[in-house]
Amino acid sequence: MTASSYDIVLLDIEGTTTPISFVHETLFPYVARSVGEFLETRWTDPEVQTHVRAIAQQANEDVKNGITAAIAIDLDADSSDEIRRKVLANVDWQMRADRKIGALKGLQGYMWRFGFESGTLKGEMYPDAVKAIEHWVKAGKRVFIYSSGSVEAQKLIFGYSDHGDLLCYISGHYDTKVGGKTEDKSYMRIAEDIGVQPARVLFVSDNVLEIQAADKAGLQAVVSIRPGNAPIKDDCKFQTTTDFMSIPL
Repeated sequence: MTASSYDIVLLDIEGTTTPISFVHETLFPYVARSVGEFLETRWTDPEVQTHVRAIAQQANEDVKNGITAAIAIDLDADSSDEIRRKVLANVDWQMRADRKIGALKGLQGYMWRFGFESGTLKGEMYPDAVKAIEHWVKAGKRVFIYSSGSVEAQKLIFGYSDHGDLLCYISGHYDTKVGGKTEDKSYMRIAEDIGVQPARVLFVSDNVLEIQAADKAGLQAVVSIRPGNAPIKDDCKFQTTTDFMSIPL
């Protein structure tokens, strides 16, 4: 299957525009090693407290659902020190489980903002992805991002990248608020929101389950092959690429 005429490019990030190692070896460790000090020094910040309430709500739901690693948080009865300790414990087990859930991602995104703005973090981009994005935009195509990471995190990676600020090339961002990435309806919603027929959208991702969902929704799809990505079966019916510049316009 080869990409044909399209107007919209929809890109995944991890393992697609950005090395999968960047997330697991840079972004996640930054949060893991900094979250304790971060919460302690910014505890009274209203935005921090918003994330604390979200973590607490999720933790209490997890306890009710029988998740043994979860620790209940009583925002009314627990002391500030107890709440902070329990928040850290819940963040710790969720990160070790690589849990993709809104409350955790919200806190991570908030912390990453400080890291990127201070220059401690820079979004790592594959050079061919940057060239292709510029190429697509110059050709009159619009480029959108769809990632399991929050929209805020997406904007930080592209806005503070090792190739400079790339947000000027990106027409919009979607995260899992639009739906799960392995659900075909998510891609239908994105196409509808952009205002195009699904067949006019080219989706690129390293995840074959996401590619299959996009294909089911009627999008064109290309599998990104990058170092460290999960291996692709030899009988994969989709076009694959190791260099975005090889994707026909």
